[in-house]
Amino acid sequence: MERDELAAWLRLTLSSGVGNEAARKLLVAFGLPATVFEQSASTLQQVVSEKQATALLREPQELAALLTQTWAWLQQSGAGSARRQIVVLGDANYPQSLLNIEDPPLMLYLLGGGKFISNQAVAPVDTAQAAIDLVDDRLGLCLANSIAVVGSRNPTPQGADNARQFAKALALAGLTVVSGLALGVDGAAHEGALESLAPGSDRLVTVAVVGTGLDRVYPKRHLALAHRIAQNGLLISEYPLGTPPLPANFPRRNRLIAGLAQATLVIEAALKSGSLITARLSSEQGKDVFAIPGSIFAMQSRGCHALIKQGAKLVESAQDVLEEMTIDSGAERVPDSIADDAYRTGAGAIFGTETALLDVIGFDPIGLDALQARCGLGTAALQAQLMTLELDGLLARLPGGLFQRMSRG
Repeated sequence: MERDELAAWLRLTLSSGVGNEAARKLLVAFGLPATVFEQSASTLQQVVSEKQATALLREPQELAALLTQTWAWLQQSGAGSARRQIVVLGDANYPQSLLNIEDPPLMLYLLGGGKFISNQAVAPVDTAQAAIDLVDDRLGLCLANSIAVVGSRNPTPQGADNARQFAKALALAGLTVVSGLALGVDGAAHEGALESLAPGSDRLVTVAVVGTGLDRVYPKRHLALAHRIAQNGLLISEYPLGTPPLPANFPRRNRLIAGLAQATLVIEAALKSGSLITARLSSEQGKDVFAIPGSIFAMQSRGCHALIKQGAKLVESAQDVLEEMTIDSGAERVPDSIADDAYRTGAGAIFGTETALLDVIGFDPIGLDALQARCGLGTAALQAQLMTLELDGLLARLPGGLFQRMSRG
């Protein structure tokens, strides 16, 4: 993209009162943004309102500074830095799936190791250079097999572990994991996908759709994670550089998460969770929605249970997801995220009976007194066994003196 072309696109997005819908009408009527700004006020008013036409003919005050900042950002691409790109509506590399969503963005800012493959047919690879070019487009190919993994920003320890384990298994099976870089389930899903990478592999395994400009990372504690994603995946934003983490941006970016992925998996979600927005949008686009059930007493499970009541597919393992999506994992079976053998291996030797302590604990959070009533052990003996299970990663200690069983698989 040339600087003048970039300036015209930025000006269109910055024009006061001219949203995506009006901008798309202008592009249909006049073609490229530069041509829009060549029109007279009366001509523009045949497409948009008088107020919008007036705004289009007045250059935004912030345009010059944003153009300088964005052009400098683009020039940092390569040379040891993650690749930086801007894809605009109508570009051959604009993701086809986003053209089918409500309110597709005019511009997409991309930071990472890959780019969207052209929507045009891919010719057979018959030269070494063609093979290299095809590898450069590998993210587009991965997005043909992709799944959004979303959920609570405050998951239970089990929920966070499920997100990591499911994402890792799905990525190992060849899926690209799409999420939003938020705290909780989103971050765990990105981490799990990255864990699937073999040493030295540059396979693109995860995409993070963010609600800020790509020169910022929110939340700050995910700065290192964002850098890792930039090396083995992609960060995407529809917002100009410098855009802060405004609350309204995050629900809007959910339409991109749903649009980029073939299906959506909800790990944990309260009834008013933003993850349910992503699930609803995915369903409206005719895509599969999966949900993991949880305790009937856990607030974080109620959103998933509501989705299941509405027709979402209940899943207990990554293999369930792959079978519904008719994707061959290339292995006999992807390991379940819920593996009973993993529980009993750590617990059988401790409890010393056929019924392991973890089986007595069950899957709901439980307090020490209630657990002691179930198993009949003395306080000191029970505390010692709980400590061992916690150190083994098979048990989590929750606020309020509660314990919860952790899955391993």
